[in-house]
Amino acid sequence: MKTLVYLVIGIFFGILMYKSEAASWFRIFEMFEFGAFHMYGIIGSALALGIIGVQIIKRFNIKAVDGQDMHLKPKNKGIARYAIGGVLFGLGWALAGACPGPMYVLSGAGYVSILVVIFGALVGTFVYGLLKHKLPH
Repeated sequence: MKTLVYLVIGIFFGILMYKSEAASWFRIFEMFEFGAFHMYGIIGSALALGIIGVQIIKRFNIKAVDGQDMHLKPKNKGIARYAIGGVLFGLGWALAGACPGPMYVLSGAGYVSILVVIFGALVGTFVYGLLKHKLPH
């Protein structure tokens, strides 16, 4: 039953991403050229909803779908890890024309070439998992 809930949420998210053109390479290109507000509006809306959602979780001590507590732990405040991670994420996003969410939306929409990008993302995640313990905390 839990898998079905996640599947329905994922399908809804995919449709929303596709219909809002958040998975459009042209919209992403416009954003990186500061040519249109469209993507900034979508990202800003997501940020605002995320902030509201986290505050609701904290204030009402909402449990996860499986009944476990969602312990929102404070993150490491070091700037270097976020700067390096942000630059790598941004470079990948600019080169591929898609960040992780839209990659799967594009594959579902029939853009077969995005499978190369998904493969690269999976390999990169695997390599990070192998090297994570060697990186500074």
